[in-house]
Amino acid sequence: QVQLVESGGGLVQAGGSLRLSCAASGSIGRINILGWFRQAPGKQREWVAGAISTGTTNSADSVKGRFTISRENARNTVYLQMDNLKPEDTGVYYCHYQAGGSSVWGQGTQVTVSS
Repeated sequence: QVQLVESGGGLVQAGGSLRLSCAASGSIGRINILGWFRQAPGKQREWVAGAISTGTTNSADSVKGRFTISRENARNTVYLQMDNLKPEDTGVYYCHYQAGGSSVWGQGTQVTVSS
């Protein structure tokens, strides 16, 4: 079993920054993906960014140039640095772990960007 613990959400003004963290523990697969999704009120959950344990990262077009995903494999931790935040970035951000047939979600952390 894998457990995910997220931290770092909060309230920030437009143009501000926040950094999310997600620590994975348990039976971590050697090759795995740690990523972030978000869900705005009344909308479907959407993928934001992902980082493979081999080093490859990618992010959604809507956040490219503003959000940076990184990870520390030694700590099984993934980070999402969010800069130049916009009100449309508001939502609950969920960490996600995937390895083989295993898929695990974090509890979510609220990010609110005021205009």
